[in-house]
Amino acid sequence: MADPAPPTLLLHKPYGVLSQFTPEPGSRWGCLAPLVPVPGVYAAGRLDGDSEGLLLLTAQGRLQQRLTDPRWGHWRRYWVQVEGELSQGALAELTKGLPLKDGPTRPARARALAAAAVAQLAERDPPIRQRLTVPTSWLELELREGRNRQVRRMTAAVGFPTLRLLRVALDLMDGGPPLDLQGLAPGQWRLVNGEEQRRLAALLA
Repeated sequence: MADPAPPTLLLHKPYGVLSQFTPEPGSRWGCLAPLVPVPGVYAAGRLDGDSEGLLLLTAQGRLQQRLTDPRWGHWRRYWVQVEGELSQGALAELTKGLPLKDGPTRPARARALAAAAVAQLAERDPPIRQRLTVPTSWLELELREGRNRQVRRMTAAVGFPTLRLLRVALDLMDGGPPLDLQGLAPGQWRLVNGEEQRRLAALLA
């Protein structure tokens, strides 16, 4: 009988938690250990403590490397709440790429999100800080790279500071649907299902 595949799971990482299993000395952020009592898994990619959303955790080192290697360019989809009324010009700048201090970004996908699209999102705990006299907007931003705090730096560069940031999906680039947060509340996780496991294994074939 074949050995079972090492565990791979999807987590809805909440605000205030780092993408690691050991606490950071002196940090105000928590870690994954209280949320995911599964030994031997590690994050494929990362989200900062003040970011939320989809985190894939796996015990397979090759899979972790495959999903994070920029040569493969897996699209990562983010929903971003920004300060101000988002302009079409800003969306166009985000799409074509931006000059940042560590070099130009790759072309991205960006579009405005209607309020109805994000209405199902759970409130962040704690809530975002916003100025009552300044409106906010939501956009969907898809990237094929994952630099340090890249989304926040990109929106700031076009004049719209990020207030809230969630990663909502990861495209496996195999023609199938992306892995997403469906059915997962903040702090919840699930093992990948059989079809998802098959697709992930195919990336390593």
